[in-house]
Amino acid sequence: MRPWPEPVERVAAVLRERGVHARLEEFAAGTPTAREAARAVGCELEEIVKSIVLVCDGRPVLALVPGDRRADPAKIAAAAAAGYARVASSDEVFAATGFEPGAVAPFPAPRVGTILLERTLLRHDVVWIGGGSPRHMVGLSPAELARVTRALPVDIAEA
Repeated sequence: MRPWPEPVERVAAVLRERGVHARLEEFAAGTPTAREAARAVGCELEEIVKSIVLVCDGRPVLALVPGDRRADPAKIAAAAAAGYARVASSDEVFAATGFEPGAVAPFPAPRVGTILLERTLLRHDVVWIGGGSPRHMVGLSPAELARVTRALPVDIAEA
């Protein structure tokens, strides 16, 4: 078996170290958007987790939002106890997470102090997160996702 690409191996290492029951899979067609990820995985768009980095009062915050919804910067700022929230630039995304934009996994995120999980994700049995590359996804329970990321479940999506 050939080794995972380095960013994917970082995700796999966290799964192993924290004893997470998950499926890490590679998809030949790629999964660069939530819609393409849902098609590749064979799930509903709402079961895909978008990992969005925002800057809140100068600090990186990671928002985990269902694929069929948009992140609400005002709700994210409020949940992060910040005066403002804006979407991070490509350079800021990489600096905060170590992952390229479009391939952001929610862990490990060494320079992100706050991770917020849209609470509607908790109603699913399995959700799919980015696995560290545009071709890799991880399927796991939303409860495990919350545990591993230490995410705060809140309402952060647009209505």
